[in-house]
Amino acid sequence: MQLFTTTNKIIVTCSNRLSPYLQQEIEELGFTPVRVFKTGVELKGTLADCIQLNLNLRCASQVLFLIQEFNARNADDLYNALLNFEWEDIIAPDGYFSISSNVDNETINNSLFANVKVKDAIVDRFRNRTGQRPNSGPELDKTVIHLYWKEEIAEIFIDTSGETLSKHGYRKIPGKAPMLEALAAATLLATKWDRRSPFINPMCGSSTVAIEAALLATNRRPGLYRNNYAFMHLVGYNKEMYEMQRKRLDEKIIEVPGLKIIATDISTDAVNISKINAGAAGVENLIQFAIGDFETTPIPENENGVIYFNPEYGDRLGVEAELQITYKRIGDFMKKECKGYTGYIFTGNLELGKKIGLKPSRRIEFYTSKIDCRLFEYELYSGTKRTDKAENI
Repeated sequence: MQLFTTTNKIIVTCSNRLSPYLQQEIEELGFTPVRVFKTGVELKGTLADCIQLNLNLRCASQVLFLIQEFNARNADDLYNALLNFEWEDIIAPDGYFSISSNVDNETINNSLFANVKVKDAIVDRFRNRTGQRPNSGPELDKTVIHLYWKEEIAEIFIDTSGETLSKHGYRKIPGKAPMLEALAAATLLATKWDRRSPFINPMCGSSTVAIEAALLATNRRPGLYRNNYAFMHLVGYNKEMYEMQRKRLDEKIIEVPGLKIIATDISTDAVNISKINAGAAGVENLIQFAIGDFETTPIPENENGVIYFNPEYGDRLGVEAELQITYKRIGDFMKKECKGYTGYIFTGNLELGKKIGLKPSRRIEFYTSKIDCRLFEYELYSGTKRTDKAENI
């Protein structure tokens, strides 16, 4: 089996509602999606292509490469089909592998049971052929095999990522209720920011959004901050393929003269954490940090930049009555102090969103965990404009 040069189905997964932005990224890399669905994008390619995808994508979770598809009515069918597969061409006899799965089959009431059947088939295949077997367990830092089993159709993938790609590797200290890096990147791709004009992030918390903005503007890719992927542990892996793609990441970095990214927070701890995380990402010198209430945030005048808020929304932090006042203050601040900018507020509390007091030009849907969220967009006109009123959000 020519594992790294064979063309087959690739599924790149993502969190719910991120697939339009993942599709955009994949197309920018030169790939043509075959199918886009709410939690991923399907395309055709090789395992060598999977290396490029893993290193470059900001919005992805896993990159899965199809190696076998077959009918399986029950666990015995699954086991028998996999027992005859040439696992020795994928997993080293002295290696380590783990199993993940997505199972919807009426004969299976626990996906862990399906995982065990896959593991048993792989182990028995090795024992029958070589008299030895690789180790297995829950860790995702070596070879990972993924089972997708819906009704009677089973697909076996190599999960080329292992640990999720949605965490970009630079965030050493998460802070309170941090936004996942992949989600932050997707929300930025959803904005009208041109990556050259000012980007202002009051109430920055641990600064995931501001850091992702700096990474996006300078074309720094997530692969710069990670040195272990599941594809590195496959039989036939050629380190030169990875090193070539890794070198290209350094070559892609660009300088943006005069770039202004400003991140502020009332918490000294939050700003200190932000600086540590920005330093780990190599962009601390690109972000101007300040401590203070969001109303003290410096807004460069005569610019057409973006101001982005991700305030608390009452599910985990704060008291909703107090937050109603905060949201109104945010709306007043944007209207009075940010004329000419495009404003964005990301929130998981749509009722609080009504307290902003401005009419959004767009309401972009996202999820964080299982919370239905919106990224509200506001055109903050610099000239005379009628007073905006909040409408149904």
